[in-house]
Amino acid sequence: MRKKIELKVALEVYPPEEWTAEDRSLIELAQETSKNAHAPYSDFLVGASLLLENGKVFAANNQENVSFPVGICAERAVLSYAMGNFPDSKPLKIAIVAKRRNENGVANVMPCGLCRQTINEYEVKFKSSITVMMLSPDGNVLVAHGIEQLLPFRFNDLNS
Repeated sequence: MRKKIELKVALEVYPPEEWTAEDRSLIELAQETSKNAHAPYSDFLVGASLLLENGKVFAANNQENVSFPVGICAERAVLSYAMGNFPDSKPLKIAIVAKRRNENGVANVMPCGLCRQTINEYEVKFKSSITVMMLSPDGNVLVAHGIEQLLPFRFNDLNS
């Protein structure tokens, strides 16, 4: 007999007046970093900032390549750098901001599937959720408390 499997996912909407100082700092850093993205093909500038458990904060942006899809997303760039240099420090929060070149304001952005799976990898490694914050055009931040809110049927370690 067939069964239906359902999962409930939810994002929280945080207006600017409810952001913590830490959140505001991460969002502003991601926004500033997005300005330096190398996006000559899509004109979609993305910045991401990451807070580690040790208090260190890193930022990166998307880097495109004419040999598509050789480029790298901002989220994977910042996670790769942080985990390559601080492999034992748990990622706590990642903020993501995007803008279309020559447009005012920010664009809607959510991590792509590859970035979602990468975030999942570090949640599995550290056995801890990562908060994902995404700045939206209305000025609010969409918050996912753990990647399962963005990737409910994620692919995990085949050996588990």
